[in-house]
Amino acid sequence: MNLILKGGEVAGEEGAPRRADVWVEDGVVKGVGEKIAAPDGVRVVDCAGKLVVPAMFDAHVHFREPGQEHKEDIAHGTEAAINGGVTGVVMMPNTNPAIDSAAVVRMVLEKAGEVSRIPVYTSGCITRNRAGAELAGIDGMRKLGVRMLTDDGDPVANPSVLMRAMEYASEFGMFFASHCEVAELSGPRALNLGRVSYQLGIKGSPACSEEICMDRDIRLAHAAGAHVHIQHVSSGIGMETIRFWKERGARVTAEVAPHHLMFNEDDIGEYDTNYKMNPPLRLAEDNAALLEGLKTGVFDQIATDHAPHSEFEKSQDFVTAPNGITGVETALVSLYDRFVRAGDFGWDLLVKRYSAEPRRLMGLDPVPVEEGKRAELLVFDPNGETTFSREFMKSKSVNTPFLDRTLQGRIEMVVAGDEILLER
Repeated sequence: MNLILKGGEVAGEEGAPRRADVWVEDGVVKGVGEKIAAPDGVRVVDCAGKLVVPAMFDAHVHFREPGQEHKEDIAHGTEAAINGGVTGVVMMPNTNPAIDSAAVVRMVLEKAGEVSRIPVYTSGCITRNRAGAELAGIDGMRKLGVRMLTDDGDPVANPSVLMRAMEYASEFGMFFASHCEVAELSGPRALNLGRVSYQLGIKGSPACSEEICMDRDIRLAHAAGAHVHIQHVSSGIGMETIRFWKERGARVTAEVAPHHLMFNEDDIGEYDTNYKMNPPLRLAEDNAALLEGLKTGVFDQIATDHAPHSEFEKSQDFVTAPNGITGVETALVSLYDRFVRAGDFGWDLLVKRYSAEPRRLMGLDPVPVEEGKRAELLVFDPNGETTFSREFMKSKSVNTPFLDRTLQGRIEMVVAGDEILLER
């Protein structure tokens, strides 16, 4: 592949986008500069009015394989990622069987190698079968490249078990990702405890359920000398808890999901299960606090918690329907539409939080659009539009509030190495 992306603006994690042509040859960025002359035989792509952006990386996805392939599988999940401008993902281990041993890790990675056009990494369970009692086969998973340990979907309820795991695995350079809630407080995990839960007649889950467990897990990690990563933070007080511990030197990182930035309990309406997730949507003031936490660096990264479910499952009553929405296809466009276009933050923050920092969390190098670097980039048209129709989506499941909605912004091309993964 030999092409020049001409006339666009190059975005990066430091500073505003700048006008530059980008020359890609044999999978490497050969040049970045103004008015690069195209040699004979080089394809020129007109990018006037568009942006050339490092490809995104999502460190929290559920691809449901093995065991729940009717919802999603690695093949469809990775194509959905490409459709959303994402060229690397980290799978969560709450599959069936759970990813809790070297044997299951090997199976997942081998399958990904067969069907995926992008790198797929997997996390591993902290405890065997995510049951919270015995430690999983941590060393065997580590030898196959697993860095992140998590029982995502549930917390490790026993603090002694979690601390023992932290003391053991931290010596190997592994880190812990915590799904935070106190089960006795969370109830049916249906929606936030408050005005809307009372109106709908459903027992709600209070934010303190998440916040208490979050503080506990960070305290345990701090005592054990471990790195803990707090997943899908939903409340302003939770964000302030993370800020508190960061200021005191705890090794804590954290993520926020696009849906917790954009939506709140008022969006649920008349029992719309596309807004049902765990942790649940909180209040408008939580949206504002989380956005401020993202802008000020309390949150290190954006991660979607891409959680596909079949139409039948999501069509059940609000309490029975499973938690979660898809996100890997909609994240970049929706973040642009809602926040970048409105001036809430710029492309530099979006690239830093949804491309560079997630890769750093996993011990990978970022993929800036710079001379001599591997080409891993996308072309984004801010004046285009994207309609998230069933035909457009590549995921097996379309449980998203954005279904059949049209948003501003369009991913026109995705390049990884010497391959064009997507071109509209």
